[in-house]
Amino acid sequence: MVVVCWLIQGGVCMGEPPRVPWLDEVQASLVQSTDEQTGPHVLTTGDGSPIRDLSQWQQRREEIRQWWLSFLGLPQRDHDLPARTLRTLSREDLEDVSRCLIEYETQKGWKTKAYLLYPQGYEIFSQRNKRLPGIVVFHSTTNDTIRQPAGLTSEKTKAFGLELARRGYVTLCPECFLWSGGPPYDYYKQVERFRNQFPGAKGMAKMLLDAQAAVDLLVSFPGVDSGRLGAVGHSLGGKEVLYLAAFDERIRASVSSEGGIALSFSNWEAPWYLGQEIRQKEFVHDHHELVALIAPRAFLLIGGDSADGNKSVPFLRAAWPVYELFGDPPALGLWNHREGHSVPENALNRIAEWFDAYLKSSISEDN
Repeated sequence: MVVVCWLIQGGVCMGEPPRVPWLDEVQASLVQSTDEQTGPHVLTTGDGSPIRDLSQWQQRREEIRQWWLSFLGLPQRDHDLPARTLRTLSREDLEDVSRCLIEYETQKGWKTKAYLLYPQGYEIFSQRNKRLPGIVVFHSTTNDTIRQPAGLTSEKTKAFGLELARRGYVTLCPECFLWSGGPPYDYYKQVERFRNQFPGAKGMAKMLLDAQAAVDLLVSFPGVDSGRLGAVGHSLGGKEVLYLAAFDERIRASVSSEGGIALSFSNWEAPWYLGQEIRQKEFVHDHHELVALIAPRAFLLIGGDSADGNKSVPFLRAAWPVYELFGDPPALGLWNHREGHSVPENALNRIAEWFDAYLKSSISEDN
């Protein structure tokens, strides 16, 4: 008999549910009684009636999800395309990790490059091993793009892909579409290219489509456990994590660093994200709704009092009651390192511990 972990199914498992040892610390600012709730909230129906049980929330959740998908203009994708078009461009074996440069299509005719990393000696294309958890790793705004998370730049604390592979994960680091066709790089040109194919679609729809294509590719590898998938990224990458986790339930645990959780915290109005419509007075939606869509899956927001931090508390608090509907302890947290728009050295350990608790220690139906 396969024992399925609490997090994987959102129910109850045998024994204690997984949790990081510092969970109380990252939840201290989120816990509040019903009487204390201020700021945005999601536990109401369309007519304003309170939602009191899980079945009511599931109905409201689908309404919220469909609204956002319609707003984004997310196109259909070919789930098998990334695996069908996969090419390995190069491979190097480090002391403890294999690092492959690969290329595949996220849409027909739209190629992207990525780094694929996994523990040295692991047979990712074979079912002879016990399957490893997989993590999609997004780079920040840098012309180094995928070299950053793959550990090929001087920004060692942002080398999430390399460090997590060293800790026993398969990591895939895809290039954001804004860097297609360069150098020189022209974000506006790439957004226009996408909108010529899908008029009215938001730039964030392309990022989400590409992120889901990365997940499609990960799960096509026999050595990856499709029931234990995660996502992590900083800044631009943190934004991509939020959307992928909200709209792809295959992502069981995620960490978003300094992406700006609220629409007012960052340049979300840029055409490569959501556009100027979100700055209009009648636009009433915000990203607390996306955090609520992630529940009960594990989500950690990392801030430095720049794009995220103490000001992010109300947006996670809004989702807290939704997490509580699924049972204790909620796998939701905010860690503020107070070191600005950076990734401090201790962040890598926090990120790894989050995934170790909510991915590595889980049992899925794949294994």
